[in-house]
Amino acid sequence: MSGPSRPSTRLEFSGPLWFWRGPAPWYFVTVPAEQSGELKATSGLVTYGWGMIPVRVQVGTTAWKTSLFPKGDLYVLPVRASVRQAEGLEEGDLVSVHLEVA
Repeated sequence: MSGPSRPSTRLEFSGPLWFWRGPAPWYFVTVPAEQSGELKATSGLVTYGWGMIPVRVQVGTTAWKTSLFPKGDLYVLPVRASVRQAEGLEEGDLVSVHLEVA
């Protein structure tokens, strides 16, 4: 017998790659308002600590697992150095994202 199933949320969006210059600097792409709203609708079933949502992501030919961070009314997607290097991405580049809630 299996447990309750979670709804599958798959999203596609694009946004600029931006750099956060905090104590632990990192690059992000902001999830647009419409898609952030869809994520909030299902977040109660999948979120863990601080509202983070586990996701599987693909940018170009590079796929990885990570978590979305809530930021105000939106979510942000961290883009690690290995992905930026593999896809030739720099700050300000428009990034096309395929995302599935894990």
